[in-house]
Amino acid sequence: MEKYDAIVVGAGTAGCLAAKTIAESGLSVFLIDQKKSGEIGEKICGDAMGEHHLKFLGLEKPTGGELETRIDGIKIFSPDENTVFTIADKDFIGFLLNRHLFGQWLLKKATDAGAVLQDRTIFRAPIIEKGAVTGITAKNMKTGKVSEIRSKVVVDASGFFGVVRQTLPEEMGIDREIDNADVEACYREIRQLKQETENTRFCEIYLNQKVTPGGYVWIFPKGGARVNVGLGICMRGKYPNPKKQLYDNTFKKPIFEGSLVLTGGSWFDPTRRPLDNMVSNGVAIVGDAASLVNPIHGGGIGPSLLSGLFAGQTIIEALNKGEPTKEALWSYNNKYMETYGKKQASLDIFRHFLISCSDEDLNYGMNEKLMTEDDVLKAGMGDEFHLNITETAKRVFRGIRRVGFLNKLRLTVTMMRQVRSHYNTYPTSPDGFDTWRTQTMKLIEEGKEKLIK
Repeated sequence: MEKYDAIVVGAGTAGCLAAKTIAESGLSVFLIDQKKSGEIGEKICGDAMGEHHLKFLGLEKPTGGELETRIDGIKIFSPDENTVFTIADKDFIGFLLNRHLFGQWLLKKATDAGAVLQDRTIFRAPIIEKGAVTGITAKNMKTGKVSEIRSKVVVDASGFFGVVRQTLPEEMGIDREIDNADVEACYREIRQLKQETENTRFCEIYLNQKVTPGGYVWIFPKGGARVNVGLGICMRGKYPNPKKQLYDNTFKKPIFEGSLVLTGGSWFDPTRRPLDNMVSNGVAIVGDAASLVNPIHGGGIGPSLLSGLFAGQTIIEALNKGEPTKEALWSYNNKYMETYGKKQASLDIFRHFLISCSDEDLNYGMNEKLMTEDDVLKAGMGDEFHLNITETAKRVFRGIRRVGFLNKLRLTVTMMRQVRSHYNTYPTSPDGFDTWRTQTMKLIEEGKEKLIK
């Protein structure tokens, strides 16, 4: 029977960085993925990543074609496309990735550090003994053999479906299911245009509740007259087919006339706050499996890398001191919530605000500056922002026709501040977590009740 210090299920961004971090300390790591090794990294997504994430993680910029295009910011279009907000800030500067090459780059870092990769392997079930995860059973698709692999800790880096998370017993205290209302159904294509667009340095986001209820259309330049184009739709109630919406609306734009489809596909994005708790005895949840995606723009590559690093560091500390108990792994929660989680949670409130807005609200609000570029910038970074008395008076005068919109924006600002303040009190140990979580649920439900229902 094979035994390792850590098993990482999934060789995506979070899994590879977790495996790399743990292996670099000299601990043994077994990394599995259902894809062939040469296909790891291929994923349907928006391909965008902020440059600041590489700097924070201490990773050098890859130079082998992994970074396809430099991006200077985001342009956000109102539903009628008469108003455009240009957001150019350090947190919105970054790259469009060659997702496959970037994934291979991360995989090599993990295996070079000593992680043992077994590709074409499917997770079957966790091994649980005395209330702790002590390994997994997995099927090698090349041989058909089902094996038990033992470890001191298991990392679930399996993406949106969270195959480990969903099979954990309820008493381990990790949420197993994600509500459909907190998920976006997405479809995207890489298209070869007949000629390069005028915009080659900004990602474009188009708001339109009729086309993308609860989501948006994106057009991201990849260089060489290629674009990553797609849309996401909130899975609340009855929602339209994303691919049909893209073809019936976006592809009617003149720039797509005569364009060719290079690749296409669909996926799901968990656009909500992080899992309230991401650890238990012998297990940690990272990346999309832990719902670590920006609720507004859906970016998950940076947060996934961050979670892989923090989980890896915490596992090293726990194993060096003794057993990877829930208490010993708890600081992973603290590190993530303090760095990115509280931002993500406050953006969950802003997401509810956007879902509640009609196209008429958004057109008027953006055109009359009831919602400004500075608001969007600060909200997008999860920063606190205030509507001072003078500015509020101006907005009331401009927004007399849309007082409801302005009042809703003011309520959103207040609730975002409350959520961020609450996350600053995240417990430093499992003690007190139940009380904290009860208050979290109250705040999130209050946001839904006041802004959406």
